[in-house]
Amino acid sequence: MKTYFFIIAIFFFSGLNIVFAQTATTWRGPNQSGVYEEYGLLDKWPSSGPEILWSFDGLGDGYSSPAFANNLIYLSGMEGSTGYIYALSESGKLQWKAAYGEEWDNSYEGTRASPVVAGDELYMLSGVGDLSCMNAKNGKSIWKKNLFREFGGRNIQWGINETVVIHEEKLICTPGGTGHNVIALDRHSGKLIWSSKGKGEKSAYCTPLFMKTGSRNLLVTHTERNILGIDADSGELLWNYAHTNRWSVHPNTPIFHGDQVFCFSGYGQGGVMLQLYQDGASAGKKWTSNTLDSRMGGAVVMNGKIYGSGDNNRQWQCVDWQTGKVIYASKEIGNGVVIAADGKLYLYSQRGELAMIKPGNSSFEILSETKVTLGSAQHWAHPVINKGRLFVRHGDTLISYKIK
Repeated sequence: MKTYFFIIAIFFFSGLNIVFAQTATTWRGPNQSGVYEEYGLLDKWPSSGPEILWSFDGLGDGYSSPAFANNLIYLSGMEGSTGYIYALSESGKLQWKAAYGEEWDNSYEGTRASPVVAGDELYMLSGVGDLSCMNAKNGKSIWKKNLFREFGGRNIQWGINETVVIHEEKLICTPGGTGHNVIALDRHSGKLIWSSKGKGEKSAYCTPLFMKTGSRNLLVTHTERNILGIDADSGELLWNYAHTNRWSVHPNTPIFHGDQVFCFSGYGQGGVMLQLYQDGASAGKKWTSNTLDSRMGGAVVMNGKIYGSGDNNRQWQCVDWQTGKVIYASKEIGNGVVIAADGKLYLYSQRGELAMIKPGNSSFEILSETKVTLGSAQHWAHPVINKGRLFVRHGDTLISYKIK
């Protein structure tokens, strides 16, 4: 069946953004890069911090980020031991709320994954392995599978923490089974399309990176002890690279730039820059560094430099993409999550600091800083920028800041 795309043109003062109705939302924004295509943003916030346009309380427990589609804001949260999808209007009013099943209620309880929306379908993977397809208009169930029972998957110490990837009509995720290690399902029916044995390891909290490299659609992800390169169309394991740390925790989605991919994790492990060959059919080490060992805060690439925070060393760092050399570092802001837009970095620390940074040639310049005081629990959720607003989720609260 031929799918028709309807173009919705949204005009901003800075130019024209075009959104396709069937284009799936992605973890960490466009290209999963953490760099948002927003311009004309404020260069300075008021002394009290950016204006709070609205906040919504009552999301339950969770660490997930919002997804934006169909003029709605979608989030996941847990009440009791049940996971819910909350659909908010752009002004922060609850439009509907729907349960999708059991959620992770053990250590650091709450939702992990962010919902993914493609057209009228919404996808959610729970911390206990339940994969749900729901109607994005009202939350009604379309189909549901359990990755452990149906694909031999095995859960991990702090629960599955993976936002699914949509590639055309495929939904890709990591059950972590010895046979069905990484799988692709028909996103409309849940039927298995392909299965990769990978290295037969458990999953590792990682949302896979989907990329086009030459003529190939490539998927790169972490499992317990390896980085995997998988053909996204066939499921063929093309290559692997050994990469482990103390707890087999690798939540950071790899970063793709040019013909190279940077994979990194915490606990002193750090990262490896992999050079891709033959349209991603093989990969080889270019450099390694244990200084940029972000545990779960991600990193961004701008102007040929990687920006992120360390875990063991607690520093924010500017690292040369080509060589891995640390150009400069700072401890002025606590370590945590980084995203970027309009040439600026937005840092959200585990201490609740929210800062806007200008990355210079030799240092970080703090343009503005405030404290996130609404909400509760750990400051771990990754912020999102959408239509000139910065969205920060802190426990049961979503905050919408005006930054344009």
